[in-house]
Amino acid sequence: MIGRLNHVAIAVRDIDAASKVYRDTLAADVSGRVRLPEHGVTTVFVTLPNTKIELLEPLGENSPIAKFLERNADGGIHHICYEVDDIIAARDHLTGKGARVLGDGTPKIGAHGKPVLFLHPKDFCGTLVELEQV
Repeated sequence: MIGRLNHVAIAVRDIDAASKVYRDTLAADVSGRVRLPEHGVTTVFVTLPNTKIELLEPLGENSPIAKFLERNADGGIHHICYEVDDIIAARDHLTGKGARVLGDGTPKIGAHGKPVLFLHPKDFCGTLVELEQV
């Protein structure tokens, strides 16, 4: 059901400093900042030959990333994102198998302008999983 690994998301306190590390130290291709108020984050994507790294900075005190950084002061891996062909079919298959979708189960538009859903980490070995329709 799942396709390619789309990205690994890393929560950071300072997206500009983190971008500089990837751009200047690792010589990676780093995108510009994109604010996503509906998700409570600012994002930057680091493009790699086989996937992407998404840097996430909290956008406001109620951001889920702010809460993550309260528990993980140095930041760290927040979630992984897999591609799916049909997000509704994937959601229905997963919930039929007992997996929990976060929120009300309705896909939201993610950072790439495509529908996304998040799956409860307790159902996936302690890892928050994002599904993105391709």
